[in-house]
Amino acid sequence: MTDAAFPTPPAEQPTAPPAARPEARRSATDRMAGGVCGGLADHLGVDAVLVRVGFVALTLLGGSGVLLYLLLWVLLPPPLTGADEPVSPLERLARRLHAAVNGSGATAAPPR
Repeated sequence: MTDAAFPTPPAEQPTAPPAARPEARRSATDRMAGGVCGGLADHLGVDAVLVRVGFVALTLLGGSGVLLYLLLWVLLPPPLTGADEPVSPLERLARRLHAAVNGSGATAAPPR
């Protein structure tokens, strides 16, 4: 065989730490119904249309997309909103259910 030495690999350059993912929560800006698809898209770093297509496909393939969407609507924390923004009755219900499931009343909106 040969006595040629293998070339040494170049020294590794220090790299910046990867950017942290945003917290998984419902979206306040990219929402059609409850903001679940927009929030998941922000968390996963993909377009919200892809997540919506996934939910539609799950719905057409047996109906589990609707159940999963409703479950995530309750389990994902509500979007961060200002105190002066109006909250819809469905959003208040979702926040109350989220607080009941998680056992904390801190995220529940005060009644209006």
